[in-house]
Amino acid sequence: MSVQSGRDAESRAAVFLAGRGYRILRRNYTVRGAEVDIIAKDGETYVFVEVKSLSSLAHGAPRERVTAEKQRRICHAALRFLQTYQLQDCPVRFDIVEITPQGPALLRGAFDFRG
Repeated sequence: MSVQSGRDAESRAAVFLAGRGYRILRRNYTVRGAEVDIIAKDGETYVFVEVKSLSSLAHGAPRERVTAEKQRRICHAALRFLQTYQLQDCPVRFDIVEITPQGPALLRGAFDFRG
């Protein structure tokens, strides 16, 4: 996937999440090689969102591309964000938004924190 198509998918995901009441706080938060596509709030919960896009489901669902290593890197970036803004005691969740030809889909609580 090109950088531009990745950014387009993230923009679609942000609009999709906002339509479901999420408040988008940051996009493309990067720290030491780890990135979170979208950081949002859902009520009082800070949500760290990975966006995955595929033009076809022939090779599996986009969520299958969020490997344990990718989850670890997302969690590392999330922890740094929470520490930077002194939010360590706030509720946290990790979601995935899949962008496919059928449209966006939300997987709430797609994975747990991996240290």
